[in-house]
Amino acid sequence: MKKVALITGAASGIGKEFSRIHAENGGDIVAVDMNAEGLKELKKELESRHGVDVYTIVKNLTELTAPQEIHDEVVHQNIQVEYLINNAGFGGVGAFHERDWAKDQAMIQVNVLALTSLTRQFLPDFVARDSGSILNVSSTVSLVPGPYQAVYFATKAYVTSFNRSLYGELSDTGVTSTALLPGATKTAFGEHSGMNKTAIYRKPASAREVALEGYQAMEKGEVEVIAGLGWNQRMELKFIPFLSSEALIKRIKKQSVVH
Repeated sequence: MKKVALITGAASGIGKEFSRIHAENGGDIVAVDMNAEGLKELKKELESRHGVDVYTIVKNLTELTAPQEIHDEVVHQNIQVEYLINNAGFGGVGAFHERDWAKDQAMIQVNVLALTSLTRQFLPDFVARDSGSILNVSSTVSLVPGPYQAVYFATKAYVTSFNRSLYGELSDTGVTSTALLPGATKTAFGEHSGMNKTAIYRKPASAREVALEGYQAMEKGEVEVIAGLGWNQRMELKFIPFLSSEALIKRIKKQSVVH
């Protein structure tokens, strides 16, 4: 296979755009998703259009054993992964004490544990050969508190912090770790999570735009990139350090109410 990217959540949204971009660059793909039909369609599209190989793995990342099973299958198929794109994730809206705890546990499993476990599975191979790139999809919400989306915001805060630490640890190697911090993005994610009904989701960026900025930052070995934000939103982020915790929480709370 050519330079291989393993992409989770590859069958839709930003993950699908990552897959398309990598295929356009002539790379092969290990596409991971729980949507078997979506993976089948993706494989057909990319192989016919770009002449690349797409190996699909149907896996539900809410299952604790999924990351190990993914790595084992890749090793069994003798596939050398060069890019690990930890894209899979989901969110949810509502007061923490009222939300379905099983859904929040699943969110933590996918957004935090699966991402961390997959990184742990593949990183030793990257370091041993002194090459490889990791892209962890976080969010601009990782930079602020999240009333009514407490678990989601917290999981993304973990991803951003985890990635910054990895970047530091890997600075003397040929391996890089990059975080993509998108703002609101036009995918099924917003509808499924209910976030599309909040003020935070105004003027969402295209999935293609966000994926391209993340992919390019990964190739450059940057620590992180904020993507898909308009000028006003970028200015709001710059003012965050100057707000008190109380003022910031109040501001985000107002934006997180479902209308």
